[in-house]
Amino acid sequence: MRHGRLQGALVLVLENEWDVAEETTGILRRAGCRVLGPAPSVASALDLLEGETPDAALLEAGLGAQMYVAVADRLQEHGVPFAFLGGRDHAAPVGYDAHRVLGTPVSAATLRAEVLALLTDPAV
Repeated sequence: MRHGRLQGALVLVLENEWDVAEETTGILRRAGCRVLGPAPSVASALDLLEGETPDAALLEAGLGAQMYVAVADRLQEHGVPFAFLGGRDHAAPVGYDAHRVLGTPVSAATLRAEVLALLTDPAV
C-alpha cells in the first residue's frame, strides 16, 4: 500500500544495527519511499550526503551525541527535517530536543506517520 506524500520521498536512514536498519528501510520502501542508505556509521552517512540531499532523515539516537552531531548539523544546514530512532528513555538527545524520538521497536504505522509528519510539517 502506498501512502500519499511518502511516494518517492528520499529518506536517509542512519542505523548501525543491521536488523533495525533492514526493518526500517523495508517499511519505508513498502510505503513508496526511496531510501538513502541505510548508513551504518556517521562517516558513511556523511558520504551519502555529499551526493544527495534527502527529504527527511531518521538517525539512530544510541550512537551518542559526539557521533551523530555531524550528520544532524549537516541536515539542519540544508533544512532537512529529521527524527531519532531508539533513544534512551525515549528522550531527544541533548541539543536536539526539538526533534522527536521514536522508541524501537517502532511499528510500521508509527514510522510511516512520523516520516509523513516530517515531510508535511518540517518544523515537527
